[in-house]
Amino acid sequence: MDDKSTLYELEFPAPQVTGEEGTGPVLVHAMEGFADAGHAVALAADHLRESLDSELVATFSADELIDYRSRRPTMTFSGEEFTDVEMPSLTIHAIRDNSGRPFLLLAGAEPDLRWERFVDAVRRLSDHFNVSSVIGLNAIPMAIPHTRPSTITAHGSDPTMLGDLPRWGSELKIPASASMLVELRMAQHGYSTAGLSVHVPHYLSQAQYPAASARLIETLSTVAGLDLPVAALENAAGTVRAQIDSEVAGNTEVESVVAALESQYDAFTAAADEKASLLAAEEKLPSGDELGAELERYLAEQDNLGSPGDTEADASTTEPGAPSQVSPESDERHDDAPPRRSGGRHAAEDRDPEA
Repeated sequence: MDDKSTLYELEFPAPQVTGEEGTGPVLVHAMEGFADAGHAVALAADHLRESLDSELVATFSADELIDYRSRRPTMTFSGEEFTDVEMPSLTIHAIRDNSGRPFLLLAGAEPDLRWERFVDAVRRLSDHFNVSSVIGLNAIPMAIPHTRPSTITAHGSDPTMLGDLPRWGSELKIPASASMLVELRMAQHGYSTAGLSVHVPHYLSQAQYPAASARLIETLSTVAGLDLPVAALENAAGTVRAQIDSEVAGNTEVESVVAALESQYDAFTAAADEKASLLAAEEKLPSGDELGAELERYLAEQDNLGSPGDTEADASTTEPGAPSQVSPESDERHDDAPPRRSGGRHAAEDRDPEA
């Protein structure tokens, strides 16, 4: 048996994904894991599948792609026996937007293994379904406050797709993700690619943060030309915002950190109004280590002024949509900023997804 054929299983018959005008669908990839701060990518993918007409197209083999010892599946135990298991999944669905236009959504657990084989399979499936362009969704922790709108940084091989969205503007060396590799390899095979990285307050990177998900969906709608619903995510964002404000209120140390982040955010926004980049792309972008060191220095100064209150808490959530208690010392790094590339669409070498 061909080794590649074991990596995924196609549904038969396959859903219709060609638009009324005869054009192929956009492929949106939204993988959980490394570049999913605030679970914004997972929330966005779930929202698209649940709020729109969705059909399964292909299922990737978790046994081939996932290291279960690094991300152990969850078992259900009744007290006497094991009754269920929740295995990780990675699928492609055909989804129709509010106007009936089809697109493909690749979503689920980021592969741990066989990245090149996985990307090659995605390319073959894209060739098979005549995909027109490829757009990735990512979420990264940044030194921004939850009291301001979520911001987006864009990247990709086709500047016309990205319009006037902010760019990083400087070369970086960063740890890779499967999403980044999909963007790179698909561009090298001639596809127009784009990546949308939403910024999540670094102190909420382990909580569910639907405000970032809503921003991703709004921007995806513009870049891909899709009519996508966002109201449910905005309502969830309002609820989470109220919960965060309640946790922050009365904690003078956390309030001080948030106020400092607000001042920094507003300064960048003012600079943007003067046609400067929101992230000061004209200047050297501070690294995550530098941001973390600056935050630690600030907190150390507060310690010297008096005994601070207890601000550390478990970063996990107890129920969907509920934020963790806020910790100003979070410095988790989810960098995702590949440099821009250019390239046109070339004929694919092999268009058989079962090859």
